[in-house]
Amino acid sequence: MYLMFADESGDTGLTLSPTRYFLLCALVVHELEWKACLLKLVEFRRELRRDYGLKLRHEIHAREFISKPGELAIIPKYKRLEILRKFVDKIAQIKAFRLISVVVDKQTKRPDYDVFANAWQALIQRFENTITYKNFPASGNTRDCGLLSCDKTDEPKLTSLIRKMRHYNPIPNNSFHGPGYRNVTLNHLIEDPVFRDSADSFLIQCADLCAYLLQQNLSPSKYMKEKSGHNYFNRLKPILCLKASTRDPLGIVRL
Repeated sequence: MYLMFADESGDTGLTLSPTRYFLLCALVVHELEWKACLLKLVEFRRELRRDYGLKLRHEIHAREFISKPGELAIIPKYKRLEILRKFVDKIAQIKAFRLISVVVDKQTKRPDYDVFANAWQALIQRFENTITYKNFPASGNTRDCGLLSCDKTDEPKLTSLIRKMRHYNPIPNNSFHGPGYRNVTLNHLIEDPVFRDSADSFLIQCADLCAYLLQQNLSPSKYMKEKSGHNYFNRLKPILCLKASTRDPLGIVRL
C-alpha cells in the first residue's frame, strides 16, 4: 500500500483573497518503506535538537516557523531558514519518497470555480493514476492500493468528494479517446481520508514544508526572496513525481 501525506498552502477564496495561488503537496511512500523513512526523519530531528535546540516535540510548521515562530523565536531567523534548507535536503535524499504537487492559479478562474474541489480532485486522481500505472518506486506487490492522510482541512467536503469519485469521476478525453468525457472511478484509494494534526506527524510536516516552499517559489515574500529561499523547492527535484504532469518540467499539476 502507498501512503500519501498531504497538506495545503494558500486559501480557496476567489475574492479579496490575500493569496493568488492555492496549492497542495503530497508526499507518497510505500508502507514497506514507511518505518525506515520515519526513522531517518527522527534521526534528523535529533540532529536539529543537538545543533539548534529544536526539540522533537516542536512542530516545524514552515510559514509560522519563519514569520511567527512564537517560543521558537529564541532561534535566530537566519538559523530557522537554515533549518528549513536542511529539512528540504533531508526529504530530497530519501529515495523512497515521491512528491505530487497541484497548483491553482485563482486569478484565471471564474467566480463559480470550486478551488478546493478541483485541487483535491486533481491530486487524488494523480495518486490513483500513478498507482494504476505503477509509476511509483516498485514495491514488489502486484495489487497495491493507497491511503490518504492529511492535515486538518474541510473534512466533510473532502470525504464527500472521495466517496463521490468512487462512483462518478468524469475526466475529459484526450485525443486518443475523442471528444467528451470518461468516467474514471477510483479503484485503488481505500477508506475515507485520515485527518491528522500536523504537530503529531513528521510526514505531514514534510508535506507542509514542501507546500510552503512551492508557494514561496510562485509568490515569494520579501525575506525569502532576499535569502534565495524561493529557490528551495527546486532542491526537491530528486523525488518529484514527474509522471503526475508530463507537460511540466517539475511534474506540477497546474490548474
